[in-house]
Amino acid sequence: MYEERPPGDGFDGRVTCVWRQVSDADGTRLVVPDGCVDLIWGPSGAFVAGPDTGPMPVRVRAGDAFTGIRFKPGGVGDVFRVPVHALRDQRVPVADLGFSVSGGEFSVGRHLAMSGGRLASMRAAVVARLRATAPADAAAPAIAEALRTGRTVGEVAWTLGFSERQLLRRSLASFGYGPKVLQRVVRFQRALKLARAGVAPAEVAVASGYADQAHLANEVKRLSGVTLTELRR
Repeated sequence: MYEERPPGDGFDGRVTCVWRQVSDADGTRLVVPDGCVDLIWGPSGAFVAGPDTGPMPVRVRAGDAFTGIRFKPGGVGDVFRVPVHALRDQRVPVADLGFSVSGGEFSVGRHLAMSGGRLASMRAAVVARLRATAPADAAAPAIAEALRTGRTVGEVAWTLGFSERQLLRRSLASFGYGPKVLQRVVRFQRALKLARAGVAPAEVAVASGYADQAHLANEVKRLSGVTLTELRR
């Protein structure tokens, strides 16, 4: 069972949702790139899932529960006090980021897990940290949206008034990877959304900015490790 809810107040528009997942059977769950950073509290404690560049299989057991706060692409900034690119393709325990796992900001006390207080604890910690850190780059949403339309990196840089080097630097700082990788990720996510809405693969390819259906299929396989049909299921 997986559910998402609106994030609520206090996140300054930098969080896309809060979520919870409880596994109904032993198995492997596939996490695919979405440009986001998540703070997650799972069976082994609290950790940060950085921006991915490829598929991340996760082994779960029946009854495993995960609670998460998902930052928008470009929204995490320096909340965790490390460069976003240092979190790329990583799953980092909060203790390794300078947080206590026995008390303090990201306490993972058993009483909280048993009482359902995980999300409240995580929310309070994130809201407090957001108040104490600089705002995220205001240009981040425009960068992601411009790249999603299929324009080249050079065109996007010119449109936004950046040099290509400035665009690279701001993309790394906001998203954890450069604009070319970001474009692949946002284009992939658009294709996945359309496919799950029932749009035919050929139309998905055109609408998402791929050269053709074969290009779409190859990119989906590279980013997710499975076909579009498997991913849609």
